[in-house]
Amino acid sequence: MLPCRSKILRLVVAAALISSAVASAQTQPSSANASGPGASTEDLQKATQNPVANLISVPFQDNVDENAGPYARDKNTLNIQPVIPFQISQKWNLIPRIITPLIYQPFIDPGNPDIHAQQQLGTFGLGDIQPTFFFSPSKPSKIIWGAGPALLLPTATDDVLGTGKWCAGPSFVALVQPGHFTIGALVSNLWSFAGSSSRADVNTMTLQYFVNYNLKKGWYLTSAPILNANWNAPGNGNVWLVPFGGGVGRIFKIGPQPVNGSVSAYYNVTRPDTIPSPTWQLRLQLALLYPRMPKPNSNAAPAK
Repeated sequence: MLPCRSKILRLVVAAALISSAVASAQTQPSSANASGPGASTEDLQKATQNPVANLISVPFQDNVDENAGPYARDKNTLNIQPVIPFQISQKWNLIPRIITPLIYQPFIDPGNPDIHAQQQLGTFGLGDIQPTFFFSPSKPSKIIWGAGPALLLPTATDDVLGTGKWCAGPSFVALVQPGHFTIGALVSNLWSFAGSSSRADVNTMTLQYFVNYNLKKGWYLTSAPILNANWNAPGNGNVWLVPFGGGVGRIFKIGPQPVNGSVSAYYNVTRPDTIPSPTWQLRLQLALLYPRMPKPNSNAAPAK
């Protein structure tokens, strides 16, 4: 269960933020004007749940990792991750996804001699930027997929906020969207190839499976936990971080702007124990959506 009253309050506040935004949207139509493909609420539900959709979006995703380290403190990561697809040929799209994390990392090192003074301190700054480039067929089939390189750039403003290494590896996503469902997975593995010789080598896998069920009026249920495996971790019990949980979201409008909002919570059923990992993660996301405008039809008859 959630370990303290303040964390329950944080979840309630996050839900209230989305509820208030939804309430402000009630005066807006339940679907966007049909100004382009994917403009309706139903189409936007499907598009926002597809990492390689032909939809420009700017998500702001805030993650609170709770009870990290021996002092059970909370880490906060705000990921700014714009997605701007490009059509590079008649058959292929390129979908860049660039995650820029802003991190508050609490003090968790039990070996620090100045322990009492440090317990209330932490570090805030930019983490390692993570670009991924998916190449995906421009004409989707029943199985939608994309593949390409993933990178990790050592842009962290403090050693505790990043790896200090240049990393690269493959990334792959596949999904299906039968009926009201979206079901799929995104996986990548990164290996370090350059960087500070004093920092540990990187060999990590990230796996995110996602299951969404779309409801009426833009509402949907979601489960999209992010599993991590550190293949260089000492001992088999320290390799995996495996969360489980879910939440709720909605496509709505603030004025003329389509927005995707969601709140979810995940419990880490398996976690490393060398330095105690977080027990819970609370995720709040707001994404600005920009549906594509239709291309002019050169064969259309001139207006009379």
